[in-house]
Amino acid sequence: MNFEDYQKEASSTALYPNRLNNLEYPTLGLTGEAGEVANIVKKIQRDFDGKLTDEIRLKLKDELGDVLWYISACADELGLTLAEVAEYNVGKLANRHKTVKSAGE
Repeated sequence: MNFEDYQKEASSTALYPNRLNNLEYPTLGLTGEAGEVANIVKKIQRDFDGKLTDEIRLKLKDELGDVLWYISACADELGLTLAEVAEYNVGKLANRHKTVKSAGE
């Protein structure tokens, strides 16, 4: 599945107040879901001696999917596509990499 297909399908499942005029709702959802990912990773350390099991991997897959959904909803609210966000991010990181590499030479 590509970004465009994902964003279109995810958008069709979005049911929250003031849809397409409410950046706050998906942003708060995003932070909550990211916190759930972090909490699972914390429990890997605490309860599983740092070992990643298939069951935990599945839980993380589920929560990362929720994070992706909220990122998509935030992009919708901003009138952006996930592809635009991804392309911008890769460009920013490439420039940063060049700058860091140049500084180290």
